[in-house]
Amino acid sequence: MAPVTTTQRTVLAGARVVLPTGVVEGGRIAVEGSRITADTGPLPDDVVVGLAAGHTVVPGFVDIHNHGGGGASFTSGTAEEVLTGARTHREHGTTTLVASTVTETMDALVRQAGLLSEIVEQGDLAGIHYEGPFISPCRKGAHDEGLLRHPDPADVRKLVEAARGTAKMVTLAAELPGGIDSVRMLADLGVIAAIGHTDATYEQTVEAIEAGATVATHLFNAMPPLGHRAPGPIAALLEDERVTVELINDGTHLHPSVLELAFGTAGAGRVAFITDAMDAAGFGDGLYDLGPLKVEVLEGVARLVEGGSIAGSTLTMDTAFKRAVTLDGISLVDTVRAVSTNPARLIGLGDQVGSLEPGKYADLVVLDEAYDVVAVMRHGDWIIPPSS
Repeated sequence: MAPVTTTQRTVLAGARVVLPTGVVEGGRIAVEGSRITADTGPLPDDVVVGLAAGHTVVPGFVDIHNHGGGGASFTSGTAEEVLTGARTHREHGTTTLVASTVTETMDALVRQAGLLSEIVEQGDLAGIHYEGPFISPCRKGAHDEGLLRHPDPADVRKLVEAARGTAKMVTLAAELPGGIDSVRMLADLGVIAAIGHTDATYEQTVEAIEAGATVATHLFNAMPPLGHRAPGPIAALLEDERVTVELINDGTHLHPSVLELAFGTAGAGRVAFITDAMDAAGFGDGLYDLGPLKVEVLEGVARLVEGGSIAGSTLTMDTAFKRAVTLDGISLVDTVRAVSTNPARLIGLGDQVGSLEPGKYADLVVLDEAYDVVAVMRHGDWIIPPSS
């Protein structure tokens, strides 16, 4: 559906509005051009969009770990396919999206980084996240073991430079040779060093955090479980206030009690919901490629054809939001922090998106009483108008 451009000041009125300071019943959001503007009261040329009672307006979702959707891959797709994937997630409320790759050859990743960086530069993506190849073969998940390599700083820098200033995050196993040096280098370059697909001990993870790692890639998944004598990376990542933990809230990757444990331990200010979506998100069951590996999606769960490992997800962020509020007992304000505010801050866009405040982009999602998406606005344009 083509966006519908707003040409005057548009005021959304009558809905519950979730602001950083709390929930406002019967609130109003004023939009002028691409930005939220201060609500100065009714103006003669206002276009007022009355929202039904029971509807809720939240900031557009920010997904910092996403491999594709709509049948398209961010790792191997053409520009047109990448845009299809971005558009699919946009229609589910994700107005800011970082494209994640999976393990491939260095040459293939360099080529794809060139393509993705152009799409970032034109404003359709918010950056690039490299998940692999610098990860542990012991915790490879849905990555091709034959293409994994140690995080040599020269190789890590090569991928960062291939992104031409658009690299936002690199996931690596810091316990591997070169890992700590690469974490330091990434921190110096202003790129997030994320700990994931790792077999690190507690002590090795603490060392990585001290070196500058600030994100836990899909906490609990693809790392040693929490042990009472050998706490491993989970305890180190949860306890340090400098670390934001990614959580996949799809009901498959994490048991609800584990989600509650992470949220309660880290606190709402340190959680970022992600989708870790692959091609099948918003597309359906079937056979797919995830980099060089084959994936079968059955009843919405993606697994490798060989070995059966969970291979990303088919999650969209609106589903993660709805689960949090309706099943997990997380408040609207804290859920918004996890799906919008915290990830926006992480990737350096907290002054532009992530909350409904004057001066920020008019990125917002309208939800009905069941917390299903009924409208999406991005940069002041309706991706899905309220009347559709």
